[in-house]
Amino acid sequence: MRKLYPDIKPNQKYNIDVGDGHTLYVEESGSTDGIPLIYLHGGPGAGCDAVYRRYCDPEKYRIILFDQRGCGRSEPHASIENNTTQDLVADLEVIREHLDIQQWVLMGGSWGTTLALVYAQTHPKKVLGIILRGVFLGRAKDIDWLYSDGTRKVFPDYWQDFISAIPNNERDHLIRAFYERLTGEDEIARMAAAKAWACWEGKAATLEPNSTVLEHFSAPHIALSMARISAHYFMNNCFLEENQLINNVQQLKGIPGIIVHGRYDMICPVENAWTLQKEWDGCELHIIRDAGHSTMEAGIIDGLVRATREMHQELTHDCTDPAGN
Repeated sequence: MRKLYPDIKPNQKYNIDVGDGHTLYVEESGSTDGIPLIYLHGGPGAGCDAVYRRYCDPEKYRIILFDQRGCGRSEPHASIENNTTQDLVADLEVIREHLDIQQWVLMGGSWGTTLALVYAQTHPKKVLGIILRGVFLGRAKDIDWLYSDGTRKVFPDYWQDFISAIPNNERDHLIRAFYERLTGEDEIARMAAAKAWACWEGKAATLEPNSTVLEHFSAPHIALSMARISAHYFMNNCFLEENQLINNVQQLKGIPGIIVHGRYDMICPVENAWTLQKEWDGCELHIIRDAGHSTMEAGIIDGLVRATREMHQELTHDCTDPAGN
């Protein structure tokens, strides 16, 4: 079982003005001569974490992390103004050009898989390879699974805690009800809704209860941006046409892909990854038998570390493995 690479510090930090009133936090770590890899975090709105630097060998990769519009260290915090999927794709191009990168590997989890796929289908010649964890395809049924008629059947107790923030007469339109509170003027109602939203995802993210994951999700700064921005995206169908990512999968032809997906992922069912892999020639799917959705589960960590090693070997034709396995 592979472990995370040792903790490292960023080599460079940037605050990049991407227009529309948004400034993005961007950082680089690892080798300046390594294969460029950008990590796309989930949510939408969750922000990056230092642990995302540790899935790649820092001697082989130039590791780029950034906080998407409105979250993490990007400003303004929790902003949904000028915040769409297309804006995020454009931001990636600004970052790529700012860092003078010709091509890079995309690595994303959950919502980050959606963004990676949209970017790759828009700019396929800029992409060396793609590593995905917990595939989310942004379809109506994917949103409904988590916020209507799927996950709640596995976690009815967590679901009850989640919907308790919304009166009975508004629960037929749950995302809309949360959106109205998350964008309203009542600060108490806004934070109550944010915490309920974030805790629902935090509780459902792991195969076994994990207090560290839950505490991370429920921290006020993260909870507000994730809940508010996620509700904004889901109210707008992720700013995608229905089944757009599968319908345009031919744009990924020739791009190597590796998917790592937990067998018991209750946020993004493994069927999502299965559907994508069947349509994407040149993509591998590794189903982790003892994991859910979270990046912090041992099987997912092992799968992602292996994936970055495999991708490096694929791109450099270097079949040596210093770990011997």
